[in-house]
Amino acid sequence: MHPVRKQRLYIVLFVVVFSSAAIGLVLYAMRGNINLFFPPAEVVAGKAPLGQPIRVGGMVVDGSVQRSEDSLEVRFELTDFAAKVPVSYTGILPDLFDEGQGAIASGRLDARGLLVATEVLAKHDENYMPPEVAEALEKSGYDHKGVPQ
Repeated sequence: MHPVRKQRLYIVLFVVVFSSAAIGLVLYAMRGNINLFFPPAEVVAGKAPLGQPIRVGGMVVDGSVQRSEDSLEVRFELTDFAAKVPVSYTGILPDLFDEGQGAIASGRLDARGLLVATEVLAKHDENYMPPEVAEALEKSGYDHKGVPQ
């Protein structure tokens, strides 16, 4: 093989191997940051993966918020009016978090069906509803305030 062709072949092989390694590292890094949204009905139906980061959104069930007296742990339920998912969160909740309001909890689902949340997001005003939550409620036949349509 001619030396110039051999040098070009080495360059092409280097570029292919380097770019493959770079793409592989990017995909590996993104794997841990991907968390999918599931409405409560899909979580209860078993469609949500156990032990992987997910987001569950819906309305906070009235009367379901239970605060621990000796820690920052809070337990509550999220619903899309078709099913309820229990959530456990340790930390300070957003100011706008309240019963009967929309919220999204990010965390991991355990074998008992409890979402152990690492983050809780609440809607920022009375008219806004996260698109995923609004869509899940709409599928259940309710509007963003929990009123049947």
